Amino acid sequence: MTTAQALEKLKSYEQADFALGHAEGLMFYDGATVAPKGSAEVRAATLAELSRMSYELTTSPETVEMLETLKADSASLDPVTARKVELLYRDYDRTNKIPKDEYIAYSRLMSQSDAVWHEAKEKSDFAMFEPYLQQMFDTNKRIALYIEPGKHPYDTLLDGYERGLTRASCDSFFTSLRQKLVPLIRKVCENAHRVDDAPLQRIFPVEKQRAFSEYVMDLIGIDKNHCILGETEHPFTTDFSKYDVRITTHYHEDMVASSLYSVIHEGGHALYELHTGDELQFSVLGGGASMAMHESQSRFYENIIGRSRGFCGLIFPWLKREFAPLLDDVDDDRFYRMINKSTPSLIRTEADELTYCLHVMIRYELEKRLFEGELRAKDLPGEWNRMYKEYLGVDVPDDRHGVLQDSHWADGNIGYFPSYAIGSAYGAQYKREMQKEFDFDAAVAQGDIKRISDWLEQKIWRHGRMMDPGDLFASVCGKFDPECYVGYLTDKYSEVYSL
Repeated sequence: MTTAQALEKLKSYEQADFALGHAEGLMFYDGATVAPKGSAEVRAATLAELSRMSYELTTSPETVEMLETLKADSASLDPVTARKVELLYRDYDRTNKIPKDEYIAYSRLMSQSDAVWHEAKEKSDFAMFEPYLQQMFDTNKRIALYIEPGKHPYDTLLDGYERGLTRASCDSFFTSLRQKLVPLIRKVCENAHRVDDAPLQRIFPVEKQRAFSEYVMDLIGIDKNHCILGETEHPFTTDFSKYDVRITTHYHEDMVASSLYSVIHEGGHALYELHTGDELQFSVLGGGASMAMHESQSRFYENIIGRSRGFCGLIFPWLKREFAPLLDDVDDDRFYRMINKSTPSLIRTEADELTYCLHVMIRYELEKRLFEGELRAKDLPGEWNRMYKEYLGVDVPDDRHGVLQDSHWADGNIGYFPSYAIGSAYGAQYKREMQKEFDFDAAVAQGDIKRISDWLEQKIWRHGRMMDPGDLFASVCGKFDPECYVGYLTDKYSEVYSL
């Protein structure tokens, strides 16, 4: 195969690969949002067949010859094509090491597991989900050992979400956070009486909350021609290209802030995908660089923008007017402090900005112990409840509010959780870099979110997967510095609680 022939083959490969991924993604989105409960088995069978087609496409002799031809002549390729070949070969190498039958069975398991998880959470019945969860961990361990037999399987999974991430680097990061943040959390808890957020637990009609979501999407600059908002049990974002991004939320009448910050969080993911470069679309490059880079965008919009005093000042007039008289007894300052109230809680997605990382640490520690063989899936409810008491001082009332609250394990996303904490820490450095160029707080207060988004688009979003995540972050912020995140939280919560 000549280089010219390989380049033509690359085009046809990308078209087929995109079509298969598009179909799989649409079926997942449908299953998680509007599909009837009884459709799970049929969907699982179809997804298994699509995964078989994807496996065969990725590992076919013609695909391998195409990639090897282009690798051998990489010096003649433009940077975009060279990067495509690099990542496609990396994907082929990982996929080819997994037996095809195992690969297809795993696709079926993910679909079945997700359907059972939804029902188990609704019934608060871990026992019905436990065998699927054990299979999920066992399968991920086998797959990791196929890919890198000489490496700890959990390190392989961490690296799959964030290239270069290991247990050692996670341990160091989380130890640093725990040492610095736990004393601050204690101080805040001692002053918890200073913030009363009872007005946010009043009954806010869901229909008006839906209108509020649309308003917030406009405020942060989401293009609704290419992004829609759906509803599901556990909010998530899925993207097919920059031209079709789907975000979801979940409404609670007595927790108006819940959906608000889900929409902003998922909106941050959407903004990243909506602004990747046109030249990268429909290829392996047309998406976020990694999960930590992705979570750094969503957590940045949710917290550093969304929970800032300036942003609270932007959205509060709408809330006060449209939900009148529910917030008539609340002023701007109290609203800001209510939104930033910090208190140990049960649900990760509802957690305040300060205690959030403790929720992630618990999941990380449990995953590690499962991979060390110290725990089985059946042990998780007891250990989950024990660690929530130890880390956060809260009693878990049932599985729905405990081990069943997240969809990640049901969907096979094991090794993903550290990305949330790392991404949160990245965001503090983005703000520090922006402040060297413009007044960040003033831009938010004036509603000029576009200025911030334009900065992120130029520095991060437009590059897609052209760089590995560590290199991309370094190009924007230099060396990763968790102390910047600790300082940001210390300054913010010292002000909120007048410490």
